[in-house]
Amino acid sequence: MTLSDLVKFDLHTHHYRCGHATGSIEDYVKQAIKYGLQYIGISDHSPYFYSEEDQLYPGIAMSKNEFPDYILEVLDLKQKYQDKIHVLLGIESDYFPNYQELYRDQFSAYPFDYIIGSVHYVDDINIFNKGRWEGLTTAQQIKVKENYYSLIEKSAKSNMFQILGHIDAMKGFYPEFSDIKTDVIDHTLKIIGEKDIAVEINTSGKTKDCGGWYPSQEILERALFHKVHVTFGSDAHTPQRIADDFELVRKKLKEIGYKEWAYFVQRERYLTKL
Repeated sequence: MTLSDLVKFDLHTHHYRCGHATGSIEDYVKQAIKYGLQYIGISDHSPYFYSEEDQLYPGIAMSKNEFPDYILEVLDLKQKYQDKIHVLLGIESDYFPNYQELYRDQFSAYPFDYIIGSVHYVDDINIFNKGRWEGLTTAQQIKVKENYYSLIEKSAKSNMFQILGHIDAMKGFYPEFSDIKTDVIDHTLKIIGEKDIAVEINTSGKTKDCGGWYPSQEILERALFHKVHVTFGSDAHTPQRIADDFELVRKKLKEIGYKEWAYFVQRERYLTKL
């Protein structure tokens, strides 16, 4: 595929429906235009489709009832602003192995440009729950980390996603996570490369205790070795954070050795020069 010249984009944004972000979808579109982006991806948290409740966790994800309205709103904005910016229909989907076919069926009914697969729960505990690490032995910590990357590996093999989200986000409120020694990350990156799925550089880690992007430079270096494509997502929960650190990420990726990164339209990957 021929590389396009520099394209400014952000594929990971949220809005009020998820319960922990501010602003409407249109607020994010307008801000992206103001910042000079060519593509803005809307990718709020998917509902908990497996639950009998309409909104299992109101402060975490949208209700099942709101999901069709979310789709329609993004598609309407795609048309409304087509002369100013490309609005992309995305979703950030949790990955639950036991329910992957249910989620696949839900997503197949809509014209998504891309789907971000993110692991937020390991052993039924949220990855951002710092208390989960209390009292664990070194061996137990290693097991948790390996379970985390096992789920990421399975998500890569599921063929459900174009992008894998924040693949070391477990360090968010527990920076020591990065120091837990195991070879599982390298193995997982090898699988991701073989499955030809992109991983995002997600700059929201800077807002957490870890104070850095997801994933770490070390992981990005290994990802390049395994020929893993990369993309960009701010994971903005306020319109002002759109494209946060975009230029710094570009610079760092070039220093590491990357030549290109990806964005997605109608689930097709397009590469653009760094």
